[in-house]
Amino acid sequence: MQPAPLFKPTPPTLTNFLRNIRDLPNAVTLSGITAGFIVVLISYTGPLLIILQAAAAGGLTPEQTSSWVWAVVVGNGVATIFMSLLFRQPINMPYSTAGAALLVTSLSHFPLSEAIGAYIISALAIALLGMSGLFGRVMSLIPQPVVLAVLAGVLLRFGLGIFNAIDDNPGSPLNPLMIVSMVAVFFLLKRFRFRAPSLGAMLIGLIIAATMGHLSFAQVRLVPTLPLIFMPTFSLNAMLSLALPLFALAISSQYAPGFAVLRANNYDAPVNSILTITGLFSTVLAFFGGHGNVLGALTAAIVVGPDAQPDHDKRYGSAVASGVWHVLLGLFGTAIVDFFSIFPGVFVSTIAGLSLSGIIASSLGGAMDRPEHREAAIVAFLCTAGDFTFLGIGAPFWGLVSGIAVHILMQAGRKNV
Repeated sequence: MQPAPLFKPTPPTLTNFLRNIRDLPNAVTLSGITAGFIVVLISYTGPLLIILQAAAAGGLTPEQTSSWVWAVVVGNGVATIFMSLLFRQPINMPYSTAGAALLVTSLSHFPLSEAIGAYIISALAIALLGMSGLFGRVMSLIPQPVVLAVLAGVLLRFGLGIFNAIDDNPGSPLNPLMIVSMVAVFFLLKRFRFRAPSLGAMLIGLIIAATMGHLSFAQVRLVPTLPLIFMPTFSLNAMLSLALPLFALAISSQYAPGFAVLRANNYDAPVNSILTITGLFSTVLAFFGGHGNVLGALTAAIVVGPDAQPDHDKRYGSAVASGVWHVLLGLFGTAIVDFFSIFPGVFVSTIAGLSLSGIIASSLGGAMDRPEHREAAIVAFLCTAGDFTFLGIGAPFWGLVSGIAVHILMQAGRKNV
């Protein structure tokens, strides 16, 4: 049986760009619009809460947090629309979930200006990697099991956060009831292959919180967000603790699987162009607080498959629909921040942990898959999960360093590794 042909991107010319716009009405279907909305729902029932947790940990003001949300969500929409129309492929450009998780533990150690500087360095490094055409070579320099172990270590605290909150409110049934109910609904929906199980868990959590009098919507302000402009400063510690892990996590946990998703759906994605353009987009968005937009992997699978649009040549319309949804909702970042700030802490920690449980499992599975790499992976995982700072540099950097060091030690002199 012959493999299905790969669909090539259209050359990025103005003529093709305008033609793709003209063809867009015929490419957008109800199923594509629905798929695009599901992508937004998944983004807002997990990854966004992680950004809000990181903002709270870093002591950001509501205005600064709203600008961050505006940058990554509107940036997601604009980049997705532009890239999909440019190449006539369903190219989804979400913000980095792994990067946001890293910032929950790391952002509090740096002034915001240094964090902005680290975002810019990471984004420019991605753009330069695309311009160089060395994506494959860079990926080979960093052992994949080590990077997956670092990612699992970064995300571990979110998984633990589900159950650590059980006794945070002694004498009240809210925490145990909400945790058990949300976990049960989440996995019941996964059992029946519901596309957005986090949405179901979120709804049952809201019902419980409202029933027990823990919700008040009076403070939600439905007003458009005016983004702030942040000026960067640069420090070596921020580059090592933030920029380097952000770069490594983006390349390994977003771009690599994102390209695999596109290839699995028979799209010959323009690897170097995507890296270059998203890196430049992220550089601009960093000045508004964005920590980096990347190539979609998990959510991208929703808009690149035949359920969204049977015709490969028209499937880019589903990604454009997703981008439009993101722009429309992202313009009201202030209302989103207000909305999620009224939820009980146990609700936030549970939905964040559930949303990331699949990534934690797949990361650990990939890290420990090959016996010859397990020593390096377990050291990288434990070091990163330790959540410490040494010489002013955070644990994710030392997790990478220690994992690579053990990998070199254990593989030195071996053949066929």
